[in-house]
Formats: sequence, C-alpha cells, structure tokens
Amino acid sequence: MHFKYQQWSERFANNQGKSPFDALWDTFQELLTIASGDVSQSLKWLSELDSEYGLTDDFDDYGVGDFIDELKERGYIEQDNEQQAYVITRKTERSLRQRSLEQIFKNLEKGSAGGHQTDHTGKGLERQPETRRWHQGDDISNIDSVGTMMNMLKHSNIDQMRLQEDDIRVHDTDHYTSVATVLLIDLSHSMILYGEDRITPAKKTAMALSELILNNYAKDSLDIVAFGNEAWKVDIQDLPYLKVGPYHTNTQQALEVARHTLHKRKFANKQIFMITDGKPSCIIENGKMYKNSFGLDRKIVNRVLDEAVKCRRDDIDITTFMIARDPYLQDFVREMTEANKGRAYFASLDNLGGYIFEDYIRNRKRRVK
Repeated sequence: MHFKYQQWSERFANNQGKSPFDALWDTFQELLTIASGDVSQSLKWLSELDSEYGLTDDFDDYGVGDFIDELKERGYIEQDNEQQAYVITRKTERSLRQRSLEQIFKNLEKGSAGGHQTDHTGKGLERQPETRRWHQGDDISNIDSVGTMMNMLKHSNIDQMRLQEDDIRVHDTDHYTSVATVLLIDLSHSMILYGEDRITPAKKTAMALSELILNNYAKDSLDIVAFGNEAWKVDIQDLPYLKVGPYHTNTQQALEVARHTLHKRKFANKQIFMITDGKPSCIIENGKMYKNSFGLDRKIVNRVLDEAVKCRRDDIDITTFMIARDPYLQDFVREMTEANKGRAYFASLDNLGGYIFEDYIRNRKRRVK
C-alpha cells in the first residue's frame, strides 16, 4: 500500500471530489466574465495563474493544454475562422448566466431572497392564514371549512343546519403578477477607474437576473439597455461580452430608451433597474453631444429629472443601485428618486446582486382588489 503526502491547502480541499476539468472550469468562467468573453485572454490569465499558484499541481498528468482540448470536446469553445481565434459558444453563454445566478443566491443570507412578505393579498397562489367573507367569483378551493362551519353552528340546531352566504369564509392568497423590467447598465469609463472593477459585478447581476426570469418567470419580460455616450439595447446572449468604453454617462437617454421599451410591453407593472456609479455627464442636444465631466451640470441634471418625471407619469418605477459613495452623487440620486417617487440603494459590489434579486421578487407581489 502506498500513500501520497502533500501540504494541506484550501485549494486542495475545494478540489476534492472534482475532476481536473471541473476544478479549472469554475476559474475559467470567472476569467471569461472579467475578460468580456475573450477566450484567448482568459486562457492566458489561466496559464499565468497556474504558473504562479500551481492550479494543476494537485492533478496527475493534467495541464492547461488538456483543459483546452476538453473545452473544445465538450463544446464550450470553438474556432472562429474569421477572427482566427477561439470563441465561446451558446452553451458557455448559458453556463455563465447559470453560474452568476448560483453565486448570487449562494451569497444571499438563508431565507432573505424573496423573504419580504407584504400585506398585498388577493386572488393568487399562496394561501394566507387570514380569512374574509366570501364574495361571488372567489375560488371555492380557498373556502375555510372550519371557520365556515363554526359560523353556521351559531344559528343552527341539532334538527336543522342552516348555512347562509354570510357564514362562508375564504382564505386570502398572495398574488404574483407579471412584471416588465428594463435593466440599465452603466458602461462609462468610471466603471473601471480607481483600480476597482465595477462592471463585472454588474454583468454578473444582469446575467443572473436574465437566467432567473427565463427559467422561473416565463410570463415576465426583461430588456437590457447599456449606456455610455448614448444608450442601446443589448441581447441577453450578448451580456458576457459587454465592455466599458471611453464613454461619458448619458443617463437621460438611458431612461428614455427604457421608457419607450416599456411602452411596448402590455404589462400592468413596469419597472426600471439602473446600475450606475457615476454622475450624468452628457446629453444629446440637436443631434450633438453636450458634455461636462466637471461636477454636476444643472442643464444635464434637469434633463434627467424631466425623464424621471415622465416615467412616474407612465407608472414606471425607477430603482437606482448606486455603487459609488460620493456624497454629492448620492444627493443627485436622492433628487432623481424623489422626482420619480422610486427607490434608491447605495449598494456595495458584494451585495449588488442580493439587493436587485430581493427587490425584483418583492415587486412581483401586488394587491388585487
């Protein structure tokens, strides 16, 4: 009998029970997200990490080259003849969304996601312990048989049972309604300034939210809008490839595109989630860009506030997730939130996904009269 001894490490413990491929696959997906889907850059980083930290030291006769071959065999990457480089496949795009979803739920405290029960009740899915009088059209499956019988016995006797309409009690139920959501992602240059990667958590949140809605809330809709100097729509499958550019921040046009998008959605409940870290610094005026990167320009701010008011008039709630701590920027967010009567969260990068998921799930519950 032979034994192999080696120094204990957290990495070794985490890799126990995993195949060499699975142990590297999780790290590779994280690198892909940071590299905006660039396979070559991700593999370069993976090789450097292996060289410096010995990622494959725990595996017998398995290296990064074997991992690349297995990526191809499993259909996660393929050769693009036009680019003369490897690119990720649809299978990988979905895997990145699923991984982001798992990470966000893993980081949420147990029971917190969707745990915000409200007093909004009506015809729906989850039965409440409280009861009320029966009304015509109520589902008979929600009748409180015990409460109904007790009421009936109050005016009945051993010879005759008299059931009256007022005796019937029914359980209220939570109502889950369909929601149209537009998620706005700031791609301005400040999202990678000061040595802090803010775009990767934003992309992960967008990928996770899209996967949640596609799999669990098929009747809901989700549109993604990226914004910098201008605002443009992004397909869900393109989320891993989003990159920060040398952009200013056109918050006004982002809200305008979101509002027009929601006009086309025939939903009773409509909302905008906006992830941003910077001040609005430009608008489009007479076909030209008006910009000011030095402080809050009142002309630009007023245009943003005007758009927030238009959203309020259209019953579109704006929830802003601010991932910056500058007091004067927080004052701007509060002013915009007041104009829309919406909500604002000053979230850290670590809890951004948790905030958005809890808010989204909570907003699906509405009171139905």
